[in-house]
Amino acid sequence: MENISLVIPIYNEENNIINLVNEIKNTLKIENIKYELILVDDCSIDNSNKYINELKDKNFFNIIIERNKKNMGQSYSIFRGISIATSETIVTIDGDGQNNPKDILRLLKYYFNDDQIKLVGGIRNKRIDSKIKILSSIIANKIRSYILDDKCSDTGCSLKVFDRSIFLSFPYFDGMHRFLPALFSGYNFKTLFINVDHRPRIYGSSKYGTFKRAFFGILDMIKVRRLLNKRKSLND
Repeated sequence: MENISLVIPIYNEENNIINLVNEIKNTLKIENIKYELILVDDCSIDNSNKYINELKDKNFFNIIIERNKKNMGQSYSIFRGISIATSETIVTIDGDGQNNPKDILRLLKYYFNDDQIKLVGGIRNKRIDSKIKILSSIIANKIRSYILDDKCSDTGCSLKVFDRSIFLSFPYFDGMHRFLPALFSGYNFKTLFINVDHRPRIYGSSKYGTFKRAFFGILDMIKVRRLLNKRKSLND
């Protein structure tokens, strides 16, 4: 299996990040996968930065740490991590521990078994979240899927494997990490989505407000639709 770069955006996850990194390390060791781990601290105000630097000092495997000068959001943190990655195969996963690292191996298997597939995304079939968060996501996903036709029922799942060069070819905008299925399929790249585990958050709380996210999600959706329409018109 090829080398991979794992990118993890972090914001105030001091109680989750150590366990998550150790889980990733133990999981990838099973298949002897060579990888680099890129941790992007989005200007956390807790001890996240301290703990991830201690992880780097204690572990022999390749950890790269980036810290934003101010809170820039999840999309920017992911973009920054991918920009410095050395592998063409990117894996993204949340820093809160709700994604199960064991599913990384499943996504990689599908990704590497078909050269035509350029993105494999996780679908949280049984979400462990508040009822209002689940309901708002269901509504948002149905609207987005109808407008963008991305064939994905859960773009909010951060666990994804995709091609670095293709990702960097897209114009950057805040919120783009939620529209990767639409961007990849809209640019005529093959995508695949599989069910993955979703675990309860043990420590901390979600950093993204439901209503604020919904409002900006609508604006981003319009932006993506215009982008894809423009590309289609140029190719016609």
